[in-house]
Amino acid sequence: MIDTVVVATDGSESVQRAIEVALDLAARFDADVHALSVVDTGEVETTPDDLRAEMADALSERAEDALTDVVERTDRPVTTAVREGRPSDEVLAYVRETDADVVATGTRGRHGENRLLIGSVAERVVRSSPVPVLTVRRLGTDESGS
Repeated sequence: MIDTVVVATDGSESVQRAIEVALDLAARFDADVHALSVVDTGEVETTPDDLRAEMADALSERAEDALTDVVERTDRPVTTAVREGRPSDEVLAYVRETDADVVATGTRGRHGENRLLIGSVAERVVRSSPVPVLTVRRLGTDESGS
């Protein structure tokens, strides 16, 4: 039984289909939906000192926008959270804290020799998650979503 679905979002195009799939899964099982966006502190730390505050604000705003997108795409109640830290670590911690049954995330595929490589954050989540991870790749322009 699936009671709690966590969808990890960074607001990018690559995660849009994962959001759709997660919301559909939650609707089918009448599950609670949690949307999580992580501000990558590594990005902030590698920014020049005089721009760090501006970068942190921009990343926080992007995280909030990503969560708003999830909320606006469903009539279901959505619990939202913004965390700061290493994205994979924060996703895994949130999954444990919410006692999630499944976590959905997009992949950042890179094509090469007819294969699709999973993004580093998604890969770390898949390898370490205590619950099933639904990784959803973005469809190409010549692929159908049905």
